Amino acid sequence: MPDTAAPIDAPSAAPLDVPGRLGAFRALRHRNYRLYFFGQLTSLAGTWMQSAAQAWLVLRLTNSSMMLGVVSFANYMPLLFVTLFAGVVVDHVDRRRLIITTQTILMVSAFTLAALTWTGTVRVGHVMLLAALNGTVSSFDMPGRQSFVVEMVGIEELSNAIALNSMMVNGARMIGPAIAGVIIGAFGTQMCFLLNGLSFLAVIWSLFLMDIPRRAMQRLGTDLFKRLREGLAYVWRNRPIFHQLILAALNNGLGAQYIVLVPLFARDLLRGGARGYGFLMAIQGVGSVIGAATLASRISTRGIRNNLAAGLLISAAGIAVFAASPWIALSLAAQLMVGAGLTNFRASNNTLLQLFVDDELRGRVMSCYTLASLGMTPLGALEVGFLGEHLGPRTAVAVCSAATIICFIIAVARFKDIGSEPDSRDGTSSAKSKSSAAI
Repeated sequence: MPDTAAPIDAPSAAPLDVPGRLGAFRALRHRNYRLYFFGQLTSLAGTWMQSAAQAWLVLRLTNSSMMLGVVSFANYMPLLFVTLFAGVVVDHVDRRRLIITTQTILMVSAFTLAALTWTGTVRVGHVMLLAALNGTVSSFDMPGRQSFVVEMVGIEELSNAIALNSMMVNGARMIGPAIAGVIIGAFGTQMCFLLNGLSFLAVIWSLFLMDIPRRAMQRLGTDLFKRLREGLAYVWRNRPIFHQLILAALNNGLGAQYIVLVPLFARDLLRGGARGYGFLMAIQGVGSVIGAATLASRISTRGIRNNLAAGLLISAAGIAVFAASPWIALSLAAQLMVGAGLTNFRASNNTLLQLFVDDELRGRVMSCYTLASLGMTPLGALEVGFLGEHLGPRTAVAVCSAATIICFIIAVARFKDIGSEPDSRDGTSSAKSKSSAAI
């Protein structure tokens, strides 16, 4: 059932009259997107700071690589049960108000963890409970934010905005862990959690300042499962979308999960301590920003399938080097490769999905994407933690590299399907055929 939102072919607020020389940053012509970009950049820097500090806290409390995987499992497990239903909600509510609500809850969670750590009462069980709460809230937040982008910039600059989002996320990844490494050594993990809570104010305030028409809220009632079935049927019938989701699930769910063992590498194998851990995380962000900037500088979607396959190959090589590296300098170089490769894959993957989905189904398709890219994470994190505990961390990371190579093989084998326009037999034909010809 179509909603009453503005058509996606036009942004909800007029862009500035700025020459096309903006190139990689052309989506920033739109005032709403500028507000979102800088507010979200501030918030995400705090989120990455908390992520690094939380892993360090768990390692200090338990001294166990398995528990690193368990906490990651608690964070992502709710996605398996909630995300698909959240996609239906995203398609039927005002997305801006939804994001304000989710960001507020995440802010309160960060302040709670800061208070527990500051008073010395924190236990790993507290961390797991708050991680589970964050995962549940993020099940609504992530598809909401991904679906909201098109309302700010329109379909013509959606690809550029997605690339800029990747640059934003990974710029924050570069800044947050590096700051966390310094702050943990000077003030403890509790300061990272406090600063993260404060950082949410930036994105909440930016959302209030936007000039975007409210979406009509529709009562779902007993239609919830019907709408969910519609979304799943759409994904199943459109094989290009389905294959994209398979790649997202395998690569993000296992290949990229080597990241849960980075604290152990930093402390025990590379002897870098908290500061070394911060820089290992941050340098991946540098590579990611480089990869995102390359994608954002494109003026069309031509060759995006090549970017997707190349990203998988580069990240697989980087993870393999990281697994074998005995030196922190080489490990930093490997992290740079992984960052650039993963961003090329993820941004290309996201763009190919969003270019061809109808707006009335966007929330449900992006919830499937969230489930595919993050819902498999808890299982992958547990597996990597288990392998690290029983076979050693280097073997576990090598398995992650092998999983990424398998993704590359699948991508090449299904190359003609990836990026082709979805089938419209379900009556929701795509209006983006002019974009598909350029991919």
